[in-house]
Formats: sequence, structure tokens, C-alpha cells
Amino acid sequence: MEDINIKSQKELFVRIKPALRCKKHELMAQGINYITEIDIWNYNKNNIWINKNGLTLAEIVNGILNTPNQEYEKYVIKKINAKEDVI
Repeated sequence: MEDINIKSQKELFVRIKPALRCKKHELMAQGINYITEIDIWNYNKNNIWINKNGLTLAEIVNGILNTPNQEYEKYVIKKINAKEDVI
């Protein structure tokens, strides 16, 4: 098996972009058009992976693809509402 050495979050983002894109298309197929790949990335980074070390690419991709779409929806709606509260 290939030894994968990812040195930065940017490099990780590039490596998992196909999974992010796939999830975005799944959301769009359900009529959820306002969630971006960056939203999916940020949700996982800030809520799922925050306290985890040594995750494999497979675990990261699995997490992206298997997170319920409603979780991404709630995250983005909360973010939008927070911006609206700022005057």
C-alpha cells in the first residue's frame, strides 16, 4: 500500500476534492444547491476531525460521504443566520 504523506490542509483538501465534489452533487440532486465544497470541508474540519489524529484518507473520505445531508444543511443554515444577525 502507498505511504501517503500529506503536509498541509491545502494538500489534504486537494486530495479529497473528488469526495467533496461527489457529496456536493448528491446534495444538489436532492435540491440542496446552496452548500459548497468549502462548506462540506469546513463542517468536517470543525466538527468531525477537530479532535482526531492519524485519520487515513479512507476514513476522511468515508466521513464526508456518509455524513447525513441534513448535518451539512444545518451547518450552513446556522452560518447564514449568524451572518444575518451581524449589523
